This record gives sequence, C-alpha cells and structure tokens, in this order.
Amino acid sequence: MSQFRTLDHVDVKGKRVLVRVDLNVPVENGVVTDATRIERIGPAITELADKGAKVILLSHFGRPKGLDPKQSLKPVAAEVARVIKRKVGFAADCIGEVAEKAVAAMHGGDILCLENTRFHAGEEKNDPAFVAQLAKLGDIWVNDAFSAAHRAHASTEGLGHKLPAYAGRAMQEELVALTRALEHPERPLAAIVGGAKISTKLELIGNLLAKVDVLIIAGAMANTFLLAQGKKMSKSLVEADLVPTAQKIMAQAKADKRDIVLPVDVVVAEKFEANAPSHVVGVDGGGDGGVGDNNMVLDIGPRSVEQAVSVLARAKTLVWNGPFGAFEMEPFDKGTVSVAEAAAELTQAGKLVTVAGGGDTVAALNAANVTDRFTYVSAAGGAFLEWLEGKALPGVEVLRVK
Repeated sequence: MSQFRTLDHVDVKGKRVLVRVDLNVPVENGVVTDATRIERIGPAITELADKGAKVILLSHFGRPKGLDPKQSLKPVAAEVARVIKRKVGFAADCIGEVAEKAVAAMHGGDILCLENTRFHAGEEKNDPAFVAQLAKLGDIWVNDAFSAAHRAHASTEGLGHKLPAYAGRAMQEELVALTRALEHPERPLAAIVGGAKISTKLELIGNLLAKVDVLIIAGAMANTFLLAQGKKMSKSLVEADLVPTAQKIMAQAKADKRDIVLPVDVVVAEKFEANAPSHVVGVDGGGDGGVGDNNMVLDIGPRSVEQAVSVLARAKTLVWNGPFGAFEMEPFDKGTVSVAEAAAELTQAGKLVTVAGGGDTVAALNAANVTDRFTYVSAAGGAFLEWLEGKALPGVEVLRVK
C-alpha cells in the first residue's frame, strides 16, 4: 500500500475528519434491511473516534432530485449507531449553517452523520463551490467508499484536491486485495467471468485476457461463445450479433497462449422457472443429442463443474465476477454453488487466493454460504467492474502518493 496514503500516515487527534462512506444501503419502511456496507466501514469510524478525531460522515443515498425527505440518511445514521455501538449525531444538511453548527459543537471522539450529499446538485457535478463548502467542515478527508470511487463527485473525489487525503480501512483492504489479485498475483492466475451478456463485459474480458493465464467463461455469456464454435443453442439466451466478436476473442486468446475454458456439458430445460424438468446434455450434440430444439441452457453440467474445479486446483489466484447459471432458482444453482464450494475449500487450505465481486456474484456466493471463506469479497458493484476493466478510478487516484 506504499503508493496510497492511509490512516497510518496521519495523526487525527482533535482534527475534524470528513469520512466519505457508502451508506447507500437498502431501506424499507425506515428500516435498513442489509447492513453489510455499514459493517465494513465500522472499524475505520471507531478507530478514528478512539484516536480522538471528530468523525464527520459524508454519503449519498439513492438518486434524489433535490431535497426529498424519503431519501434522508437519518434512519441510516441510527443503524450506523446500532452497528458500531456508539452514539452518532445527525445534521439535517451537509453544508451551510446547520452543518457548521453541528460540527462546531463536536468534541474529540464524537461521530456525526451529515445529510444526503445528493440533496445538492453540486455533489454529482463536482462543483468547486460545493466542494469548498464541504471542505470548510474538515481538516482531513478520508475516503472509505471504494464502491463510489468510480465517480468523480464532490465528496468522492473533489475533496481530495482541497484537503489532505487518506484511504480509510475498508478502502485500504479493497485496494490491497485487488492489487494482490490483478497487479501482483501469484500465478497461475485464473478468472471466472459470467453474466447474461458479453456486450456488458467486453472491456472486462479484454483487460483480463491480457493478465490471466486461464479465463473461464460462465453464465449465458458462454452460450454465445459456444454458438461461435458452431454448437447448437436452440432457445438459450445468446447474442447472435456478437458471434464474430466471440470468435475474435477466442482467436486472440489462442494467439496469446491464454486458455479460454467453456462448458462441455450443460443443464437444459424447456421453461425458465424454478424446478422446471431438466436434464444434462453435452454441448457437442453427441449420443444425447445436445441442446434440443425446445430447450434452453440454464446451468453447467457435472463434467463442466469438474473441469472448472480442476482449473482452480492448478491455480494460485482466482478473480471471480458472474455466476455459472440461473443461480437464483433451483436446481440451476448447482454449478455456481459447486464451484464456489471448491474455491472456498482451496482458499481455506491455503492453496488459492480468491477475490470476488459484483452484485450477482456476491448474491451467488452468499447463497452458497461461502462468502466468509473467500480471501476477499468486494461489496462494490460498478467500481469493482471498472477496476477489473483496467480503468483508473477517480476516488482512488486522488489518494495516490504523488
């Protein structure tokens, strides 16, 4: 982490520390339904408070168009207090007199949450005047919101140019894990890339193919690659217009001596619904006839699971984004769960470094009950994907040691 400034490089005692966190959590009827993101930022908040800082939390919530009481952070601030077991004050604005008075009344060790930054248009515009109003409230800026780091907004990037800037502990953990997996991995490095469409993952595949030793294509994306090899896909979800693109990717991988692994057998059904009658067929259309005219591919078969697990057994590092099948409905979750369990076992045995992220991926790993057994699972969606695509993230770049 020598290339980034962290909390190890600053004395915060008595200082007003503006901490950009991600409190954009699911709320129903005023109650937070998933506190995962809050749990991740808890350590940095309590560490700063214990060191005598005046801890001032900044976050967006939802996509309000101006002031909208339904998108207030007040109930979320109450959940932060519950999770970290500390008193958390709340200010009904993030700039101006209300915020300034609330900050002025703070003592070392106090924690204050300011209102939704997106109630002001200047937040998403990264407006210098709005940045200046936020900067007035603090002596130091700490970015602990990797999940918002792909946005150059006032509180996620602009403040880093006005105040001394540092990575929070959750941000630091994320950067260490991602750097370890992609920049300085133990090899062989394998990646699993899944999802419904190649079109949304082209940049990701392009960047990963330049870095990995083996790329396992999963999910409905694999159908398009199989179609590009002349396999019959019948009613399966495919992107027929991207067949030439898939062929180019496979040719490039071959030229660069990178292995692309595709399913050898699949689970098919006539209906896309839970517990629909299903059976396993080979993708080559041999003795079992392959994918029948009325069938669609909804998961990988047992031989494909064995193939993926054997790749992981030879690998030292795994980056995972995207499920193998329609994991949200049984029995089409079996492929994802089986590979996830194997990856978790290899991780616990000290044989594999596993880094995973993306909304569907996290949901799939949670469903498989393996999240805690992976080396690192990122709670970030878009920012994690952009990092895998090789893009510079504004909220990270501003933390680099110049």
